Amino acid sequence: MRTIGIIAGNGIYPETFARAARIQPEEIRLVCSAFDGETKPEFAEEVDAIKWLKVGQLGKLIDYFVKEGVKEAVMVGQIAPKNLYNFRPDLRTIGVLARLKERNAESMFGAIADELQKDGITLLSAVTFLENELAQEGHLFGPKPKDKMQEDAEYGFKIAKESSRLDIGQSVLVREGTVLAVEAFEGTNECIKRGGELGRGKNVTLAKVSKPNQDFRFDVPVIGPLTLETCKAAAVSQIVVEAGCTLILEKKRVAELAKKYKITILAQST
Repeated sequence: MRTIGIIAGNGIYPETFARAARIQPEEIRLVCSAFDGETKPEFAEEVDAIKWLKVGQLGKLIDYFVKEGVKEAVMVGQIAPKNLYNFRPDLRTIGVLARLKERNAESMFGAIADELQKDGITLLSAVTFLENELAQEGHLFGPKPKDKMQEDAEYGFKIAKESSRLDIGQSVLVREGTVLAVEAFEGTNECIKRGGELGRGKNVTLAKVSKPNQDFRFDVPVIGPLTLETCKAAAVSQIVVEAGCTLILEKKRVAELAKKYKITILAQST
């Protein structure tokens, strides 16, 4: 039997992955390392074995996976940005951090992948079993875009690609050719809230893209129902994502909310 370890963060991503794994033609055993205050408690019902850890306990995570016979693992779901720095590392984590020249999310997760590999655990792409949930190019959901909004979609996409290239953030909010907010350490939802306040509820576009040479093992652009709810509260009227690089979680629900809230969702390529 194939055994896959799930390093589960918050949100609906972990359960989306687990349910996709269950419908594969091969039998898969799911072993989860969950995090206190991050992973939803009810996720325990979706897996065959689970161990609750604190963020920073890399040694315990790897020991648990080895004990359970895990040879492959996947990182799904976010860890709140504040918890990436506000934690008590164990000895193995301290060793990893000491070797890092830059402590951003990409370098930290890349180092974790290297540590897993030392114990024979290969980190899989976070879109494993979910390839059909990646956004396809074109108009996806909600009202068809108007010409002016289409211009902002293209402009926001261009700015977001440049911001991501500089490793600042992968999302921006624009309105009528003006950048309202650029995502940084706070995450996409907080960026949406800031930009929405400045946009004053009119013709605001959210653009979300991938980084150049994105490592899909631990960093995949995602939108889902929570994104739509946040955009509704911030009066964002359009979302543009990168085709082939952005996961849409709970696609049916996203389509319903886009229609209900009159939020246009587009996907375009570079």
